[in-house]
Amino acid sequence: MARPSSYPLELRRRAVRMVAEVRGDYPTESAAIKAVAEKLGIGSNETLRKWVRQDQVDSGQRPGTTTEESAQIKALKRENAELKRANEILKAAASFFAAELDRPHLRS
Repeated sequence: MARPSSYPLELRRRAVRMVAEVRGDYPTESAAIKAVAEKLGIGSNETLRKWVRQDQVDSGQRPGTTTEESAQIKALKRENAELKRANEILKAAASFFAAELDRPHLRS
């Protein structure tokens, strides 16, 4: 499981907006990302680059799995795992009770 971000959501949104705003002032997007990361005190350029890429996916500018879709997939995987556990419990119970029915019972 991924650890929670140490950067507040508003800082992430602001950083992504700033990259979009200053992109024209720099020769490459990487240079713009580096400048914004340094200005806002974001530890790694790669962190900001990932935020920008995810924002592009979420807005439909780039193909990929959106944040909403990722959350749905995660929830479905969790539900699937829970259903598998429940199914295993039911299988074990069914085999236990089937074995009980197969035993000969003596009447006294």
